[in-house]
Amino acid sequence: MNSSIRFWNRSAARYARRPIPDQNAYLRKIALTQKYLNPEMDVLEFGCGTGSTALIHSPRVRSYLATDASSRMIDIARERKAGKDADNLRFVVATLEDMQHRQQAFDAILGLNILHLLRHPKVAIQRVFSMLKPGGVFISNTACLQDTCPYLKPVASLARGLRLAPYVNFLSRCQLERHLEYAGFQIDYRWVPETSKDVYFLIARKPE
Repeated sequence: MNSSIRFWNRSAARYARRPIPDQNAYLRKIALTQKYLNPEMDVLEFGCGTGSTALIHSPRVRSYLATDASSRMIDIARERKAGKDADNLRFVVATLEDMQHRQQAFDAILGLNILHLLRHPKVAIQRVFSMLKPGGVFISNTACLQDTCPYLKPVASLARGLRLAPYVNFLSRCQLERHLEYAGFQIDYRWVPETSKDVYFLIARKPE
């Protein structure tokens, strides 16, 4: 088990209690995402955390598979699902790499607040592309810290060394777009919330 997974296992309960920092931006992202969902879709969300967003979106699609590398995050997500009418929703402990054999299996893939926590986001985006059906969409929400606070990079590295934070990849918005375009995606929608300039919300489509 790598150090980032250990960090998220330790932090899962605290993460689950943490309020959404920008409720209005979160609701807008939910609404924008749901414009791309329909009842015939099979959806994957990787890095689903404690499952809050999966529980919101799953009633709108045929099947929803939500994964996270942290077993404790998935435990909490399953607890949240208990008692709800969500038979089409499954929470599974897995990484995106574990799922890569599912070629052209999904109509939509969500990677929310996860790409900047990966060592190789370019590779992850290529995997997402291969797992989407033609015409499928990839919806992501990423902290692009290279654009807003690159000076924090040594602080982040120190915090990780002290086991106070997970690995963080300092991406830029331009770099993220280049990764998407290199994989073959066409970008449908871009948004940087006024209240959180770190965040880059993107909707990208795999050509038919």
